[in-house]
Amino acid sequence: MVRAAGNKIQAGVRLDTTDLSEGGLFLRSDLLLEVGEDLTLEIPLRSGKSTVAHGRVAWVTRGAGAKAAAGMGVEFARLSPDDRRALAENLRDLTKSNPTK
Repeated sequence: MVRAAGNKIQAGVRLDTTDLSEGGLFLRSDLLLEVGEDLTLEIPLRSGKSTVAHGRVAWVTRGAGAKAAAGMGVEFARLSPDDRRALAENLRDLTKSNPTK
């Protein structure tokens, strides 16, 4: 789960992510923002801490078809060096614990 806030999401909302990398993520959601909209993401890490990233909606899909999920591709626009390092370590740990993905 990722917490997101932006121009249209004042109070914040929790969203599922199905694809997370050092460059961005995919947020599954029926609430779709416009391409180019900025948002702040709070991403929980396995350590119990969270990292904060400022992102921009890069693309949107409405989820046509049974297997396609509605959601948004978000690229990280700003991520502090410490948060980038924490995210990279978290991704390495996830890859080690689940090598098939």
